[in-house]
Amino acid sequence: MEQPPSRKSTILAMVLVLTMITVFLYLMARTSLFLVADYRWYEKSLALLLLFAEGFTMTHAFGYFMNLYRVISKPGRQPKLSTENVPELKGYPPIAVIVSSFKEPLHVVEDTLICFYNMTYPNKHIYFLDDTRYDLPGEDLEEMRRYRGDIDALCKRIGVNLFRRKWRGAKAGMINDFLDFIEGRPGQGFEFHSFEDRSRTEMEKYIIVFDADMNPLPDFADPLVAFMEDNPRLAFIQTPQYYTNFETNRVARAAGLQQAVFYEYICEGKSMQDAMFCCGTNVIFRRDALTDVGGFEESSVTEDFATSLKFHSRGWSSAYLNKVCAFGMGPEDLGGYFKQQFRWALGTVGLFRQILGAFVRNPRLLSPHKWWEYFLSGTHYFIGWVLFVMILCPILYQFFAVPSYFAHPEIYFLFFFPYILLTVTLFIYSMSQRRYGFKELGIGIVLQAITFPVYMRASLLGILGVRGSFGITPKGGSKSLPLYSLWPQVLLAGTCSAAVVWSANRLYFEGEPVWAITINGLWCAYHAVLLSAVIYFNHPEETP
Repeated sequence: MEQPPSRKSTILAMVLVLTMITVFLYLMARTSLFLVADYRWYEKSLALLLLFAEGFTMTHAFGYFMNLYRVISKPGRQPKLSTENVPELKGYPPIAVIVSSFKEPLHVVEDTLICFYNMTYPNKHIYFLDDTRYDLPGEDLEEMRRYRGDIDALCKRIGVNLFRRKWRGAKAGMINDFLDFIEGRPGQGFEFHSFEDRSRTEMEKYIIVFDADMNPLPDFADPLVAFMEDNPRLAFIQTPQYYTNFETNRVARAAGLQQAVFYEYICEGKSMQDAMFCCGTNVIFRRDALTDVGGFEESSVTEDFATSLKFHSRGWSSAYLNKVCAFGMGPEDLGGYFKQQFRWALGTVGLFRQILGAFVRNPRLLSPHKWWEYFLSGTHYFIGWVLFVMILCPILYQFFAVPSYFAHPEIYFLFFFPYILLTVTLFIYSMSQRRYGFKELGIGIVLQAITFPVYMRASLLGILGVRGSFGITPKGGSKSLPLYSLWPQVLLAGTCSAAVVWSANRLYFEGEPVWAITINGLWCAYHAVLLSAVIYFNHPEETP
């Protein structure tokens, strides 16, 4: 029975509505000003870019607050899952616990497989999908032969089934070939060694997928299988990622906190709309659902996100359980983090092209709220261009007095200030209810901001249809990037600093417009500090 919202939730919902109204008011004011202002052509172009950037930011902020509103105002709405309403598990259908690994460090693989073995679910079969390419030119053949032997010995010692096949399609191709194998259709060049202590008597009903560095807790499978058994139309249930190497590593800590923003209200809100997408690890799939959609999508480097669209297009449901059920390792330096973010951005924006095409061809394929959530997710990584425009505009005003709209700060106080005050306050308050502090959230936001050149490049290639190649996030140590590889952040930070100095000169010698110069000078100072954090994160290790 659904419980009525509390007084606290009602007040918060009212503030949310007010916040969303301020978003519309600001966008209306900015759009009206853009249309009626007597701009020169180059100002018009810059003002249009700024309007797009602000519209993007506020649209995604609106999406976040919509999900927040769903969570706090309708606590009993399904298909939201909770540890408080786990159905009774009346049997133990067979499950396959799998990890696909491409030349991962042996100690990482061993920790993961031991955690698989220690899972309490009784009817499980553990499979190590060795996707390492032992025939690549340029590799040390003796080293690769030794690595292969070590993998064989590790699986035999722990009691884990070992599967190999002729390489194709990276992780998605490997899992698809494995699905064919367990369904009795082994592909070309497959190799299988059964090292478990009991025979497999029936086909697995569910597939649990982990990355090689993600270690499940012993009770990972039981509640997830119970939810899947209770809802035959659930294709998958996603659980959060949690990084444990954050105590002495700045990049891992910030990356984990950045993930936390996504895995709290956003995922819960998407789940309540039956629009949750798969994140590739710590997830359980229904094998029949995978078979129905033809397996994982192999044309994208973000095969998890792409496959989610296939599920929803075929009428399957999805859900999210906000319970930390597994722990792993976050990127340990900027090089690893940038590589991870580039892959995610490239694949997500590439899929956005497919989402847009599918919507044009058949708008009724998905419900409106599902389309809305896919559009938000598919466009997220355009944030790099948005950040670049917002950093550039105050600089141009200080040096060249364009766009001249900035000379009217009263617009800020009348429309923008209420918006920014309400959104920031509400965001901080909502995350504090999940025990995240202001400093913690700030670290994650700063790391995302300094990644803007990576997002710009990846989103451009993605929208042009460049697929890219799959690559693992490096593990087992951190190192600093050479300063020249960080030139976009360093150059822009220096330019912002110069604009601050120029602001002081303008105030002293010109005097007017005081408020416009001051406000834009403050923005330049803020961006200079923000971008200079790239030096801080480029030395990720901290002394414990």
